[in-house]
Amino acid sequence: MPTVRSEDHPGGVRVLTLDRPPANAIDETLLRELLEAALVAKHDDAVRAVVLTGAGKFFSGGFDLRAPRRDDDESRRIAELYRDSHVALFTLPKPTLAMVRGHAIAGGFVLALACDYRLGAAGDYRIGMNEVAIGASFPRAAIEIVKLRLSHARAAELVLGASVYPAEQAVRLGLVDELLPADQIEATVLRRAARFGAYPRESYAHTKAALLHAAIERIRAETPEQADEATGVWTTDESRAARHRQQEKLRGG
Repeated sequence: MPTVRSEDHPGGVRVLTLDRPPANAIDETLLRELLEAALVAKHDDAVRAVVLTGAGKFFSGGFDLRAPRRDDDESRRIAELYRDSHVALFTLPKPTLAMVRGHAIAGGFVLALACDYRLGAAGDYRIGMNEVAIGASFPRAAIEIVKLRLSHARAAELVLGASVYPAEQAVRLGLVDELLPADQIEATVLRRAARFGAYPRESYAHTKAALLHAAIERIRAETPEQADEATGVWTTDESRAARHRQQEKLRGG
């Protein structure tokens, strides 16, 4: 079964649904399928706008902490795949909208920020970027997305405070532009995606590229040594101990 499902709607709207139960956690397979889906949507003239959402109770819970430990070469490969998939979504030259209806934690929060416009459903779920608390690092692509979408003060609150918050805080924290009743969000997102998709495509693509240019240049300027340094943060004793405690907490231990 695919971990990123694709479904087309009127107005040239393609909905990409992250579907990797139980938390739509990020791993190599999901990143690879997201990259492929973004590239297919980019080159398909019938697609005018893309909506990203998650199946079940999660938008995405971030990186899969249950994944087996990787060696250095594997870590580099997943870091490159993370960069390429996020850049493909971030720079997709068509309108992109995130439809957040469940938990958006850590890398899941970043995936939502990678979209041009974000709408959330009111509900009982949590949001936040808790990477620092669990000993994880922010890849260069992730931190550049965060810096572009959020003010410095809000980014510092989220990434350095490393807390998770109730969904009612989503607008204040910058995860979504609006929070809507759950029974209205899907129709609203599809309607707005179709409206944005009806704009002249060359104008939208050129303007979006100009807005993202500086951030993309910084992502592409990252050296292999800098990427390795970020990956190495995951492997320190304190970081591994923090993730072990998090896994025990999730298991109720």
